[in-house]
Amino acid sequence: MYQIIGFLAFIISVLVSGILKRKFKTFSETRLLAGLSGREVAEKMLRDNFIHDVKVISVEGRLTDHYDPTKKTVNLSHDVYNGINIAAAAVAAHECGHAVQHAKAYAFLEFRSMMVPAVSFASKYLSIFMFIGFLMIKRFPILFDLGIVMFAITTLFTLITLPVELDASDRALSWLKSARISNEIEYPKAKNALFWAAMTYVVAAIGSVANLMHLMSVRNREEN
Repeated sequence: MYQIIGFLAFIISVLVSGILKRKFKTFSETRLLAGLSGREVAEKMLRDNFIHDVKVISVEGRLTDHYDPTKKTVNLSHDVYNGINIAAAAVAAHECGHAVQHAKAYAFLEFRSMMVPAVSFASKYLSIFMFIGFLMIKRFPILFDLGIVMFAITTLFTLITLPVELDASDRALSWLKSARISNEIEYPKAKNALFWAAMTYVVAAIGSVANLMHLMSVRNREEN
């Protein structure tokens, strides 16, 4: 059952990713009437939230936008950084939502940041422990158990990411409306774009939980 759920989650994630790309392509062609680029939207949202120690910079790639709490930078892809459209405004505001979370010590973001070293370690060695652990599950079950623990850490990180991303989108949409960056026609489009972006995290979380349950069922079956 867990394998089926995991497989369905993978299929749905591919579909959601395709929808997300189409949405952003469409909304990237919708010029923002406020006339602000993604960079200007980001800088204004930071100022409006009294955040003056975060820089907005341009980075390579497509949909590579993110907030770096260690360097205090809002990193926007070229299309978002320079784009004067509703997609760019939504993404820029969303990433600034993370900066606002950081400034206000949002609990879930703090916890996720604390997990980064453990997640980095688990992600690096997970495949090794799972492969060797599965081959030697009868003689050295502890190796497979350690693999499950590592996978559980990455799954927890995926689950913690959900409220972080959803809250950042809520902050972004609230500000886009209150600051009058988006009008009655543009706002629903921004909301729709961020909804599909959030769905990628939801599907990833479901798939990760299903895979974790599958691994635990394999361990229990071997034990019995």
